[in-house]
Amino acid sequence: MADRIVSLLPSATEVLWFLGHGDRVVGVTFECDHPPQAARLPHVTDTIVPPGLAPAEIDALIRSAMDEGRELYRLDRDLLRALDPDLIVSQDLCRVCALPAGDVDAAVRELGCSAAVFSYDPMTLDQVFEEMAALDHLVTSGSTGEDPGSARRDGSGEAPVLARLRERVAAVEARVADRDRPKVLLLEWPDPPFTAGHWIPDQIARAGGQPVLAHPGGRSDATTWEAVAESEADVLVVAPCGFDRAGAERQLADVIARAAVASLPAVRNGRAYAIDADGLIVRPGPRLVDGIEVLAELLHPSA
Repeated sequence: MADRIVSLLPSATEVLWFLGHGDRVVGVTFECDHPPQAARLPHVTDTIVPPGLAPAEIDALIRSAMDEGRELYRLDRDLLRALDPDLIVSQDLCRVCALPAGDVDAAVRELGCSAAVFSYDPMTLDQVFEEMAALDHLVTSGSTGEDPGSARRDGSGEAPVLARLRERVAAVEARVADRDRPKVLLLEWPDPPFTAGHWIPDQIARAGGQPVLAHPGGRSDATTWEAVAESEADVLVVAPCGFDRAGAERQLADVIARAAVASLPAVRNGRAYAIDADGLIVRPGPRLVDGIEVLAELLHPSA
């Protein structure tokens, strides 16, 4: 059983609390803000990205750092040693999103820690549920051996809270099953435009939409405003990674002000929306189901 957990990923922090293991978490990242009590724990990582930058400035800074081989996140090794965790949850999904698990493994070896490192790396919505179940199993089973990531479970015997998430998704799918499926373009980043990858196309599909310019189970990718205009999307959703609803609304205003986007059916018909990306879309945890429900309301308001 893992009694002292350090989470280096906001989504994993949320998952641990959702599964009832929040009292075992002893350290988090500067981005871990849900639930609110998580933000009061010691912060084990920091970032080179200062607050207040515009999306284009953030993109330029990140590209420059990656080209130069600079790390985007800093790990407080002294604090990590003092917290003495027996389990560290990280990821290898995205270097831009959080400290990679490989870096954490190296730090653990360097510090002489005995903590196991679990890499939380879902790429699809189903894998989000599977990874949540695996993390739950790992925390409660005491299976913190050389390969904690091998502790995978299918839907059988999973925690009741996870079963209820699946039931909510099934309920949305049933509600929109006989509806026409509008073409939905979701932008994960507005400048330059990035279209949806990973589990987000699954969210759109489960909500009764047809994702366009999307990469189901793949990585989000940059596109052009010309491609956005040519997508003929019926619905445009701006959900920029790292931004809440208010921040997304500011980005939406900039997006629809672009001449190239004016002819998009979604813009002409008043079906361009901003939603809370961090709360509903980009963090692979239980609130993705909230995101599906919100998307279903936007796509099929009378369903």
